[in-house]
Amino acid sequence: MRANKLVAVVAFCFLAVFLAYGLWLAYTPKPQTLQGQIEAREYNVSSKVPGRVEQVMVRTGDKVDQGDLLFAISSPELDAKLMQAEGGRDAAKALQTEAQNGARQQEITAAQEQWRKAQAAAKLMEKTYQRVENLFSEGVVARQKRDEAYTQWQAAKYTEQAALAMYQMAQEGARVETKAAAAGNARMAEGAVKEVSAILADSQMRSPISAEVSEVLLQAGELAPSGFPVVSLIDMQDAWAILQVREDQLADFKKGQEVTLTIPALNQSHQFVVGHVSVMGHFATWRSTESGHDFDMRTFKVELTPKQPIADLRVGMSVLYQYSVE
Repeated sequence: MRANKLVAVVAFCFLAVFLAYGLWLAYTPKPQTLQGQIEAREYNVSSKVPGRVEQVMVRTGDKVDQGDLLFAISSPELDAKLMQAEGGRDAAKALQTEAQNGARQQEITAAQEQWRKAQAAAKLMEKTYQRVENLFSEGVVARQKRDEAYTQWQAAKYTEQAALAMYQMAQEGARVETKAAAAGNARMAEGAVKEVSAILADSQMRSPISAEVSEVLLQAGELAPSGFPVVSLIDMQDAWAILQVREDQLADFKKGQEVTLTIPALNQSHQFVVGHVSVMGHFATWRSTESGHDFDMRTFKVELTPKQPIADLRVGMSVLYQYSVE
């Protein structure tokens, strides 16, 4: 009988402990897990120049440094426009040089000789008029002859003055306004060349950063519209984690707060810093019937940056955050 009582006491104690443990498990807060993923800065490299892809220098997975050539676009139309712009620039510069230099020496000499010729003719006509005037005074010639000689003398004087003005103008060269206009046309033509050259330079696309090629969208020979991405780059040095957090859990994600996240793909845990918190759209709202609260719960997007660089981190890797629900 005593043995039976002892067994009964032991069984009762075991049952009591089991029930107590069950109650402890029932009322102990269970750890919950939030799952997010890794994202990184992505660059879609495109060209302003529409044309045919001439060559692609990279493949998916390649590491590139800033300034490395990624691809080249061939555009015969732009080459022709550049040739036209260069021709216009050369013509405008030639006109500017002509305006700056003025008339050629031969032209100046010719104008001087014309002036001297007119000067000699004017002196001759003056002497002729004096002779006719003397004869008119003596009554030998009529007044008509005297008036004709005077008119011819005056006309020769005006011709001399006009020839002298032409000679002086040849010496002075182009007007200040003409030089300014020629210089302005030359600058306009140079600007047209630089504009086309800048567009052509954009057809040789280089990497804006040191990164990794994540995707090559077009290959050599394919047509590339203006602004269409040809190569995509991803910068894993600028990576972050994204969590979708219900607003009653935001207390664990203050800006600047450090949070431990587990990365299953690497089998590692790392410290992340909360960098930004923003509300998501109404489509992500938790309704009261689902959340267990008497009001609708909004969902927030939390961005967290790694405190230290993480080796072998890739975009799309899952991150886990464990917390307790009381």
